[in-house]
Amino acid sequence: MTEWVARIAAGVAELPRDQWDACAGSANPFVSWDFLTALERSGSVGEGTGWQPLPLVIDGPDGRIAAAVPAYGKSHSQGEYVFDHGWADAWERAGGRYYPKIQIAAPFSPVPGPRLLLRNEAFAPALIAGVETLVERNSLSSAHATFVEADQVPLFEAAGWLIREDSQFHWTNRGYDDFGDFLAELSSEKRKNIRKERARAVAGLDIVHLTGGALTEAHWDIFWDFYQDTGARKWGTPYLTRSFFSLLSETMADKVLLVLALREGRAIAGALNLIGSDALYGRYWGCSEDVPNLHFELCYYQAIDIAISRGLKRVEAGAQGGHKLARGYAPEPTWSAHHIPNPGFRRAVADFLAAERAGVQQDRQWLAERTPFRKG
Repeated sequence: MTEWVARIAAGVAELPRDQWDACAGSANPFVSWDFLTALERSGSVGEGTGWQPLPLVIDGPDGRIAAAVPAYGKSHSQGEYVFDHGWADAWERAGGRYYPKIQIAAPFSPVPGPRLLLRNEAFAPALIAGVETLVERNSLSSAHATFVEADQVPLFEAAGWLIREDSQFHWTNRGYDDFGDFLAELSSEKRKNIRKERARAVAGLDIVHLTGGALTEAHWDIFWDFYQDTGARKWGTPYLTRSFFSLLSETMADKVLLVLALREGRAIAGALNLIGSDALYGRYWGCSEDVPNLHFELCYYQAIDIAISRGLKRVEAGAQGGHKLARGYAPEPTWSAHHIPNPGFRRAVADFLAAERAGVQQDRQWLAERTPFRKG
């Protein structure tokens, strides 16, 4: 049996871009070398943030990276969107130390995607074993892989990791020619409501889409103000630094799409999206003027327009948000995987997950029966 050696780098930026991306693929921008190194270079992760980059890689027989995980040492549970604060409290009340832990994730991005970056799936068991060894040799409480794409869940499950289930709201492109084609599939009442909502939201405004070379530092200055305002209200302190947005323009502008609402030429609101090979990912929104329904217009309806025009299969508009249901976004399952070495703690978490899963599935079924699409 061949033995592979896993090694830890000081950051993704320390690894060759072409080798990392050969493992990550091109479908999901959030695990690309450009995105992850923008987080590192901008100081959004790293010293003082509670996100210490610890990418773990395995080199293949050719000396090039054959497998990798975007792993981080975490000293808190912020910016993950899969909440384990209760687990941390319980473990520490029992006399344990929950932090630091290992987090396998695209930081601050509740976007399902590959968490085992593989040129060859045969390396998956060794890669997972490398993470487990990192946990055990450093006497850490746990390792967590969040927003794991469906195809990789069995790989973690086969390694004995606990699987957690949740839901997100995604919009699916069923081969629509335009937004009106999508509306035609909705009930009459919902169709009328959306038309009215869109008309009211954009009254007196111009909507512009910016990507690639059209993005300038002036646009990022404007959006930074929007992002800070939203971040302060949601999280207390925004996770990303100003320079992160500039780095996105430098390295992956063709995968960035900024939607701005202008009143007499002045931007009053904006929504930031990333473009994948088959999906549009809505990430951040903010505004300087409170306009009813403008959030829905920029984040959900404009995203649908963009997905249709680009031939993308779906829109993923981020975590939570039951208000997305009435706007054609349906509940879809998401998964995370959790390695907990302590047998007693593992049993307690497993029991919690079993009960939680039943409730999540029941809620998702209830929601799926209440989408705005015409029945039958």
